[in-house]
Amino acid sequence: MLFYEPLFLTLFPAVYAFYLLASRASARKWALLIVSTLFYLWGEPVFVLVLLVSTALDYALSFHLNDPAAPRTRRLALAAGIAGNLGILIVYKYAGFLADNFNQLLAPFGAGRIPLLHLALPIGVSFVVFEKITYLVDTWRGVSRPAASFSDYCLFVLFFPKLLAGPILKYHEMKDQIVSPPAVRWNDFETGFLRFARGLGRKLLIADPLGTFANQIFAADPAGLGAGQAWLGLACFTLQIYFDFSGYSDMAIGLARMMGFRLRENFNSPYIAQSMTEFWRRWHISLTTWIRDYLYIPLGGDRRGDARTYLNLWICFLASGLWHGASWNFVLWGAYNGLFLTLDRLFLRDALARCGRLVATSVTLFIVMIGWAIFRSDSPAHLQTFLGALLGMSHASAALEIPAEVPFTLILGAFISLLPATTLHDPLVRAWQTQGWLRAATGAAMIAVYVLAIARAVTVPFQPFIYFRF
Repeated sequence: MLFYEPLFLTLFPAVYAFYLLASRASARKWALLIVSTLFYLWGEPVFVLVLLVSTALDYALSFHLNDPAAPRTRRLALAAGIAGNLGILIVYKYAGFLADNFNQLLAPFGAGRIPLLHLALPIGVSFVVFEKITYLVDTWRGVSRPAASFSDYCLFVLFFPKLLAGPILKYHEMKDQIVSPPAVRWNDFETGFLRFARGLGRKLLIADPLGTFANQIFAADPAGLGAGQAWLGLACFTLQIYFDFSGYSDMAIGLARMMGFRLRENFNSPYIAQSMTEFWRRWHISLTTWIRDYLYIPLGGDRRGDARTYLNLWICFLASGLWHGASWNFVLWGAYNGLFLTLDRLFLRDALARCGRLVATSVTLFIVMIGWAIFRSDSPAHLQTFLGALLGMSHASAALEIPAEVPFTLILGAFISLLPATTLHDPLVRAWQTQGWLRAATGAAMIAVYVLAIARAVTVPFQPFIYFRF
């Protein structure tokens, strides 16, 4: 169920009113758990059973992950929990990809084909699995104790605002709010609603119009694209993926805040980064933090010499690429980012710092955009030809009409995403913090954005969130 669907927008006010009437924390917790289960059950009636069984196994294993369990028992319980969760990902997300590639390797030898399962990918499965692994590892490390009750752990896993596309949370960070959901105050509703409205506007008024044109460009034969068409399509996708995903994060954070919950931030103006290292500190923060804490540091981080550090970076970003999807373009995208993070450590970050903010930001954004071309292309052959089109090596024969809303939306999206890099940003923030009339005007503008976004959602065919596929 999408947050901007008429069904959700119709049901949520009634659910919210019921939640507000719950005077006891235990009642609010059970209300949230029931609503969250029904929310996921609506879209994934079969997988929710797998998820609940897996959650029960996690909960049972967590009591064998720290003292007084013996070290061997703890290691076995952790291995079983991680293997079970990764098994879900492998079966639902990677089985077809692995079988198809094995079939291609074995075809010259006349071997029998491995049958493809053709399983539908459950929405948000990668986010859920990573959170469940986090709970197990943190319990094993002693960072947190096992959840006090199964209902507490279920609510952590199924909490509906973040369920479908993050941000990726850690149980020990959410424990107090899960055990005793806070009472909702007026400031929670106001702040949460305005944040939700902002996310809705980002998704429906910026990401979707740009995405429609980007889809046309990437669906066309790249050999027939001119350089201008290819760059325009890539620019549209660059802004689409940012406003689509950050828009969902805004909606998730806003909905949670309306119920008194605080979720971690997931984006921090990534397109103003002055190096690829900085970009990945600003983009999808909950994922990069997860990779750092649960993969990069256990591999040794940067504690075992330069060569091992570079290898660890490549491993982490290859894993990040595979996390995004079972396709070779995602593997290549991960390797591409691993390459530039390695170059950052070798010389690139220092070289860009000497060039000044404008050059550093421009070069970093260029590198990011080429990465998005890899991410968006559906095959190596398409990518090779599309990169050629970007370089002007193709013949501009495709007749693609540019919708009237694309130039305005492109300029608006670029302005919003790059504004924090300008000298205007800090004075605007200070004025907003000190001037009541400006805060009131911002609130009125967000309400107008909310109304316009809902109108578009009703009249224009919806486009699912990009990260629902992951």
